[in-house]
Amino acid sequence: MTSRGITPGEGVILSRNTPSGASATNVHEARIALGKRLRELRRQAGLSGKQLAESLAWPPSKISKLENGRQTPTDHDVREWTRATESEGETEALLASLHTLEVQHADWQRLFGTGMRAHQRTILETEAKVRFYRVFESMIIPGLLQTPEYARVCLSHGAPLFGLHHDIDEAVQVRMQRQAVLYQPYRRFHFVITEAALRYRLCEPEVMLGQLDRLMSLSTLPTVKLGVIGFETPYGVAFPKHGFWLLDEDLVTAETFSAELNLAQPQEIELYGKIFESLAGIASYGRAARRIIMRVIDDLTPEAEEEME
Repeated sequence: MTSRGITPGEGVILSRNTPSGASATNVHEARIALGKRLRELRRQAGLSGKQLAESLAWPPSKISKLENGRQTPTDHDVREWTRATESEGETEALLASLHTLEVQHADWQRLFGTGMRAHQRTILETEAKVRFYRVFESMIIPGLLQTPEYARVCLSHGAPLFGLHHDIDEAVQVRMQRQAVLYQPYRRFHFVITEAALRYRLCEPEVMLGQLDRLMSLSTLPTVKLGVIGFETPYGVAFPKHGFWLLDEDLVTAETFSAELNLAQPQEIELYGKIFESLAGIASYGRAARRIIMRVIDDLTPEAEEEME
């Protein structure tokens, strides 16, 4: 998740054995259910797949893919389908099902269709309503804690995947604007990161040193609780399969290479809450957390000084 709108490629692919893998399964099942309903409407109209395809000037393979959940229809596809099957009364219900599916599994290509800046602003608007953040990241510093330099590197990593280079600076600016929430006394933030996230070489040593110094400073804010799980810490029930964000008790977000997953089922939120508590329970806080960060700074400083010579 993730880091709430980080560039694709900074997340992990979720297997079907993970909770978000199960959610990906739910998305697939929802797509299949939508396809079944389309098939029912075609059959009620007395049309074969071939006949419907001819009436819409579509290839027959498209009918098959939509009905079997192998392709997600567009709004236009749904409207054309209900028109051709004389079932316009079902249009709004079908579109509602489609839009729910799209929100739950939002692919990056669609989210970034208008650029990275627009997506960061959407996140900013969503987060304006959140009062309690619980964030776990195993590979990357969470976006709300990033320096501009570190954020620019992160956003730049995934940009080539989708041909997005034109608004990285603007996206960084919006991400920095999002950080204003850290200083609002009515909000609470509980971040848990692994030592690995402090050491992964996503950027130059000098940039990483600035980021680590920023973490040291932010860990003292009254609104922020920062936990670090050191390499030497044994894991319990939960271990770092992927990052995720819990926003109040309303939503879990997680990121894969291809999409953002938005999970709102009560049982999913409850499960991720338990996972977060397990991970938070083994993390170090306060001076102990800062000692881990300082250890990484001490290891990285000679390398940064060498590169500056």
